[in-house]
Amino acid sequence: MQAFLILEDGNVFAGTSIGSTRDVISEIVFNTSMTGYLEILTDPSYAGQAVVMTYPLIGNYGVCYEDMESRKPWVDGYIVREIARRPSNFRSEDTIEYFLKKNDIPGIAGIDTRALTKILREKGTMNGMITCKEDVDIEKAVKELKAHKVTGVVKKVTCKEKKSYLAKEFVPTSADLARSGLKVRPYKTGHYKVALLDYGSKDNIKDCLLKRGCDVTVYPALTKAEEIFADNPDGIMLSNGPGDPKECVEVIEEIKKMYQRDVPIFAICLGHQLMALACGGDTRKLKYGHRGANHPVKDLKTGRVYISSQNHGYVVEDGTLKKEVAEKYFINANDGTIEGYHYLGKNVFTVQFHPEACAGPQDSEFLFDEFINMMEVQVCQK
Repeated sequence: MQAFLILEDGNVFAGTSIGSTRDVISEIVFNTSMTGYLEILTDPSYAGQAVVMTYPLIGNYGVCYEDMESRKPWVDGYIVREIARRPSNFRSEDTIEYFLKKNDIPGIAGIDTRALTKILREKGTMNGMITCKEDVDIEKAVKELKAHKVTGVVKKVTCKEKKSYLAKEFVPTSADLARSGLKVRPYKTGHYKVALLDYGSKDNIKDCLLKRGCDVTVYPALTKAEEIFADNPDGIMLSNGPGDPKECVEVIEEIKKMYQRDVPIFAICLGHQLMALACGGDTRKLKYGHRGANHPVKDLKTGRVYISSQNHGYVVEDGTLKKEVAEKYFINANDGTIEGYHYLGKNVFTVQFHPEACAGPQDSEFLFDEFINMMEVQVCQK
């Protein structure tokens, strides 16, 4: 079946439908990763967005369900150059095309994704419509697209109730076991308790803590700080998530309370932005965002550059956090945007990129060890 992608600037791309045939309006973003398409589809940070994959062939190793980063896919739509209809991989359980149809996600294949990506880079992220209808009124559709706004996505993706996971019950996936050179320190099982605030958390954040011997309790995004402290955690993690961080007014108020307590905090992506807003900083939207598995970030203390996995459309505005509040930890080696902070006088650090990196490089997974070291010091001081 023929399908069309209509952009809010009036550009129209014709291709083939590869998923649900329903119409969808969404923010259109692109990801430069060569692999990890299932992790991208199931990353809650993509809620409210349709993803363009710049790599031309998608689906060649199929779908392995244990690689999913959450309980379901969250993207609004999926846009590729070519779909592999016959995957080749001993772990494959399904095709991407079947996965999209089963989860009612509209998709389109056969379009020039390089030309589409150039438009998004030159004009910035914009809204688009995926439709199978041939008689769409383009002028009317463009007006509808320009009026569309992504809102309420954190409340959409967060868990509904808290849930606890024990390190002694953690079972690594076959993908975990297949990774070579993965260094996991032999912590005593259950030695530390971590509260993970779910703003759209990827499962591998929890897993990176569990395999290091931490017991993890995952909390809904709007959980009050008092409830978290009542459970007496040794550390708190603020997760990744979708949407405009400034929309999360209630969450920011609770983070302010957490910041005032002397509990180690490690924040990733949206959590990094929310912590900055809670401490007086500001955020802004990037022209087309950072989404891919090969973004270089520089550690300003050591000068070392790490390759990171990223997925964000907003950043903390440089210079808006007071120097006495926080110092820069990482910057993006490509465009100089802020990629991390150490908060002065506090056991708090944050990063914009994804150290759990599934899919992606494992270069910065040591940050989970840094977080555990903070908890060790804190426990020893009590």
